Amino acid sequence: MQSMKHSLTGLFARRSSGTTARLYFVVCQAGWFVCVLSAARGAGWLGMLFAGCAVVWHLTRVPEPRREARLLAATVCVGMIWESVLVYAGLLVYPSGTVIDGCAPYWMSALWALFAIQFNVVFAWLRARPVLAAVLGALAGPLSFRAGAASGAVHFNRPLAAWIALALGWAVLLPALLQLAQRWDGVHREAQAKTKTHPLHSS
Repeated sequence: MQSMKHSLTGLFARRSSGTTARLYFVVCQAGWFVCVLSAARGAGWLGMLFAGCAVVWHLTRVPEPRREARLLAATVCVGMIWESVLVYAGLLVYPSGTVIDGCAPYWMSALWALFAIQFNVVFAWLRARPVLAAVLGALAGPLSFRAGAASGAVHFNRPLAAWIALALGWAVLLPALLQLAQRWDGVHREAQAKTKTHPLHSS
């Protein structure tokens, strides 16, 4: 039974750089559209439902779901605090889903959850490249919000200041969260431990 578990772990680790990573990317991109478009129409709960299903799917297939659940919870908390700072500062305005004034809407937690389940699968290669992660974060973060604004899910109250804040924030958040993901990796952890214990295993 233990050898079978190690075999499945190794298979998942090998596939994470290929088919599995592409599958995660497609699922999470679809989730982004569901979350944003449903929120723009005042039905953010649809995005929450999609994200919930994606999270359950992820946690049932990884070798160490507790570690991934810890990473997911931390990512959602950090993300929602950051989003709320932007809202409180008057840089971003969300037309729907706000439960507490001055805080990010509830459906944003779904986007952060979808983001978190990709860290150790889609973005695992980026964990050892913090500078590149910072650059990509500074570019992709604001562009993602621009796409959300185009759909009507969010509005830039002060566009220039919002763009600068988003770029700087994502330049810090992405590499920091990827480092956290490496520490709490529940996807490759057992495979890494086995390699350290049996360095000649692959020969």
